[in-house]
Amino acid sequence: MTQGTLLSVRDLRVTFMTGGGPVAAVDGVDLDVGVGEVVGLVGESGSGKSVTLRAILSLLGPAAEIEGRIGWRGTDLTSLPESDLRRIRGREIAIIFQEPMAALNPVLSVGLQIEESLAAHLALDGRAARARARFSAHSRTARRTR
Repeated sequence: MTQGTLLSVRDLRVTFMTGGGPVAAVDGVDLDVGVGEVVGLVGESGSGKSVTLRAILSLLGPAAEIEGRIGWRGTDLTSLPESDLRRIRGREIAIIFQEPMAALNPVLSVGLQIEESLAAHLALDGRAARARARFSAHSRTARRTR
């Protein structure tokens, strides 16, 4: 892991234990995400994109066997207890799922949903969460227009 790397994944392998035997869903993924970088994971349907991201956040459940190293800011996430992972999820690392039932709610504004997440993970009251969400949106817009 280099100095400016936030996320480093090495030789990630995910196998699901099924009634018909083991099924390899991800086989040897390596990737790095540096400070300030945006990385897109592209592939065909069923190629393992969502499984890779769920494995990084340890959201696959007991049927999945995860091998490899998943480093976040120098800490191996695969060795952390669930309580430590829960503190990192949403506060430091987050995912917006592509599945309609697990993604953003179209009935609520995106801002409100971000505020709810900030309130839950950072223990902010409504006003502070609203200000933080608004600041994040404005700072991203300012960076894009430079």
